[in-house]
Parts: sequence; C-alpha cells; structure tokens
Amino acid sequence: MTCYDELVARGLIAQVTNEEEIKKMVNEGKATFYIGFDPTADSLHVGHFMALCLMKRLQMAGNKPIALIGGGTGMIGDPSGRSDLRQMMTPEIIQHNCDCFKQQMSKFIDFSDGKALMVNNADWLLNLNYVEFLREVGTCFSVNNMLRAECYKQRMEKGLSFLEFNYMIMQSYDFYELFQRYGCNMQFGGDDQWSNMLGGTELIRRKLGKDAHAMTITLLLNSEGKKMGKTQSGAVWLDPNKTSPFEFYQYWRNIADADVLKCLRMLTFLPIEQIDEMDKWEGSQLNTAKEILAYELTKLVHDEAEANKAQEAARALFSGAGSLENMPSHQLTADDFTDGAIDILAVLQKSGLAPSRAEARRNVEQGGVSINGEQVKDIKKMFTAEDFGGDGMVVKRGKKNFMKVTL
Repeated sequence: MTCYDELVARGLIAQVTNEEEIKKMVNEGKATFYIGFDPTADSLHVGHFMALCLMKRLQMAGNKPIALIGGGTGMIGDPSGRSDLRQMMTPEIIQHNCDCFKQQMSKFIDFSDGKALMVNNADWLLNLNYVEFLREVGTCFSVNNMLRAECYKQRMEKGLSFLEFNYMIMQSYDFYELFQRYGCNMQFGGDDQWSNMLGGTELIRRKLGKDAHAMTITLLLNSEGKKMGKTQSGAVWLDPNKTSPFEFYQYWRNIADADVLKCLRMLTFLPIEQIDEMDKWEGSQLNTAKEILAYELTKLVHDEAEANKAQEAARALFSGAGSLENMPSHQLTADDFTDGAIDILAVLQKSGLAPSRAEARRNVEQGGVSINGEQVKDIKKMFTAEDFGGDGMVVKRGKKNFMKVTL
C-alpha cells in the first residue's frame, strides 16, 4: 500500500487541490510540506494530534515537514471556528510557547540533519512595510471572495474586526514565503482552513506563475460531531504537567464505542490490516480495543514506560489487578485540616475531583462518591490526618474519576 493510499484508508484526507499530483509527490517522497501551529498556549493538545501524526507518517515516507509556528499570525488570531476575538499575546509569551512546541513535536518529527524544519512566520511578517505589502499582495485578493469564505461568514453576525480580516492574507503570504525560502510545495491543515489554503496556492500562482498544492485533514470529531480533546476540566494537553500520562490514557480509554476504531485508524501506527480485523469486535472486545488505543497513544506522546504505568494503574482501579502506585494523587497539607479534621466535601474539592463544595455536595448526595470502595452518603463525613497515612485513600467520584489522596 502506498503512503497516499494508506492516508485514504485511514480516513485522514478531506480535500485536495490536485489528487493525482499530490499522490505522486507524496508517494515519491518529493513533498516539502508545512502545517501551521498557532502558539496560543504553552503546550500542544489533542486537537493537534492529527497534524503531528500526519507529519510523522509523511516524513517516514521520505517527505520533508516544516512546522510553521505562527509567531506573527498569533498576534492577529485565526477567526476560523471562533465566535469572539482571540486574546492578544505579547512577543515574549509567543516565544515561550514556540519553545515548548518544538520540544513536544520532537517526539513525532525528526528535526536532525535538516530532515524537518521549524520556522516562525514572525521572521517575515513583523518586518513588512504596510504600503508595500498592500501594493504587492493586497491586489491579489478579492474582498468579495474572502467574505464568502466560511471562516469569515461565521463571524459576520457578531462582528469581524479588520485585524482578523487580514488573517487569510497573512496565511497565504506564509505559503508564498515558504515556497520561495524552502521550496515548500504543499500545505496541510484542518478542514476548516480550506479557504485560507486556497488563498496561498492562488497567491503563488499569481505572483510566481508556479503550482503549489493543498490538502486538508479530516477534523477529529466524535460520533456526536463534536471536536475531540475536551473534558469537563478543559483541554487534553500533551504536556504531562498539564495532563498527566494517566489522565491522558484514561481520556482515550473512556471514549465512546462508536469512536474507538476511527481513532485507531487515524491516530495510531498499528497496521491497517490489524485494525480492520478489530472491525469485527463487539461487546467486551471493544474495551480491549480502547485499551490498545489508550496504550498506543500514551506511548506515542509520553513513551513506553509511562504508557505501562498508566495502563497498570488503570487496571488496578477498574479490575483490581496491578499497582495503584502510578494512579494520579493529591497530597493534603496540615493547612487543609481544621482542628485536626477535614470533611468529605473539602477532600473532593482540594483533590480536584470537584470544582466547588456545592458540586461536591451534589456528588455525595447523589451517591456518586466512594472512598476505598465504600460509598459515602453523609456530606458531613469527617476524616483525620491518620486516615490519609500509609498509602492514603482512593477517592472516587462518578464511574471514571479517581484520586489517591495522601498527607
């Protein structure tokens, strides 16, 4: 199976500008392609997973990835999928986020010996002369066509700032610069970026008289049509300090039955034939498939040792086999106790299992809280420091939220 055929079989490709040409370039390892990443946080998250996996697959086939960090466009903000204006960031924050990104990307992409590049569009965007830019690039864009783009139509009702209106031109100019500087002949991105990507290919054609190509990646949506990678407590991050390997593992272990095979195809590097065999699985076998998915993705992001620890901790919690040593834990301090005691609501809130005492109270009253396997129904239940000695107590909220609480 060729590289391009595998991308199709895994359901990764949404739209392409010229399928035959792109197929030829990708299969022959002649694509120098880029994917953009806005440095809006100091960690990548599950929403970036698809792009990172695609970059890895294409590099394995001999193609050259360019990770473009939006240090310049990040000072404007992409309006795609937004109903409000993005928060403006300082250059210092953007640079810090860029540094964090490269460290995480290196787990997926080999940057050694020029096999891949990481560049920052601030290098060319921040020094542009406004009048010259309008004359050279602005004349290549039709306002009528831009307003028909889906990314702008979504914002028109609430108000689209002129700052954001420039985003498509900035992204198109990125492709134009990368084409000239590094021979970048292809852009990949999420399906919601199609209009911006076409703007880049058109700018290259009009200014340089040459062909460049674009391909969009299928967005990672669950069976309900919602973007994956969000939990009740927020995004699922790739940084272990923001989302622990155990929490990362549990996110994938708990996805819906309808999503597990799709995620195995799109995100893991297991042979497609092996995943096709899992199509026949049903009932309890789907739980095995989820374990495989969670293990493979945790290994990819955090390494094999962390994947083994997360899997062992999960099995200890849910099946009684394995060690509790690696499950997420919270350490109480003496300041958390009043007159030598702490109530169940405070335990839930301070451990992060409940966002507030009010929510903790509801959880207890609804019978959703247990400690060391025993249900707690009394909202006034008190504990002393001695109760948290030794290995501590395993506190459970709902079916899937656990925390080992120690002192």
